[in-house]
Amino acid sequence: MGYVKVGERKDKKSGMTGFWYEKVMLNGGKKMNLNLEQYLNNGMERLIKDALRVTLKNPRQSAFFLQYAAAAQQAARHRHESGQAGEHIPPFLIASITDNCNLHCSGCYAQANHTCIVSRELPVTMWERIFDEAETLGVSIIILAGGEPFLRQDVLKAAAKRKNLLFPVFTNGTLLDDTALELVSSHRNLVPVVSIEGDERATDLRRGQGVYKQTAETMCRLRRLGLLYGASITVTSDNLEAVTDGAYIDNLKEMGCKVVFYVEYVPVERPNLALDDEDRSKLAARINEARSRQKGMIIISFPGDEAESGGCLAAGRGFFPSVRLVMRNHAPFRHIRTLTFGIHR
Repeated sequence: MGYVKVGERKDKKSGMTGFWYEKVMLNGGKKMNLNLEQYLNNGMERLIKDALRVTLKNPRQSAFFLQYAAAAQQAARHRHESGQAGEHIPPFLIASITDNCNLHCSGCYAQANHTCIVSRELPVTMWERIFDEAETLGVSIIILAGGEPFLRQDVLKAAAKRKNLLFPVFTNGTLLDDTALELVSSHRNLVPVVSIEGDERATDLRRGQGVYKQTAETMCRLRRLGLLYGASITVTSDNLEAVTDGAYIDNLKEMGCKVVFYVEYVPVERPNLALDDEDRSKLAARINEARSRQKGMIIISFPGDEAESGGCLAAGRGFFPSVRLVMRNHAPFRHIRTLTFGIHR
């Protein structure tokens, strides 16, 4: 599989201009065009419409999604204007808000680097500044990662107050108790993204005995509450076939999952689980097939989508810059980036 940049195209609906690439597939040289930014923007529009339908009986929640939709459109226009002036502002930002975690997953690179032992976290006041400046720049979505973000209730509450931003929260799903679910339910801009490894055997093998049942129950509770949520799947050579199978993705959709992040395994303890070139080609092909089948879901691949974003994700030439600033916080996507995203006046 290869990617060839074919230039810029303007989307008629949004008026936004984005880089377009031709993706050369291995199946007979078939090509397909994908504007990744437009795909994500259109997907978010669908999710907002779905969320509005879910919250029709709750005027307060419906009001939030209407407000966010208007804010997202305004931010998109601001990014477009900045792009016209030669400054590319990605719509997404990754913020690793803690090194600490309540689990000890096999193959965790943060543990291997001993960053889960000594915390060096940014204070909540700094995160508030980052959120505010990101919004001013035109960022629409800030991914909260860790560690386990639900250990930083102060940062989550600060994020919840910023109604013009959407915050996917990457979590292992074990700390979403009644209090945490009440926070998410009361602030629909907090969107849990629950980490799983596939089935019960694969998840418990890496994350610990009984973790799969806890995460499955969390996902069921999120669905019963009518809350928007997603799933994050670490892809290895061992689970590639299972987690990209159409039936598996269909089951996630039936469970109420609206967003799926596929993240390639970082080889720390077991390098044999890392994907090779053939595996990556298979992963990309299956994700493209899933995107065609599942119009009601957003499916994202890290770092597979990087080639379609127009450059290095960390440098802001793609879609997902990272915030680490002075502190050395680690995120699930840290292996993708080498630079630090700083917000300056």
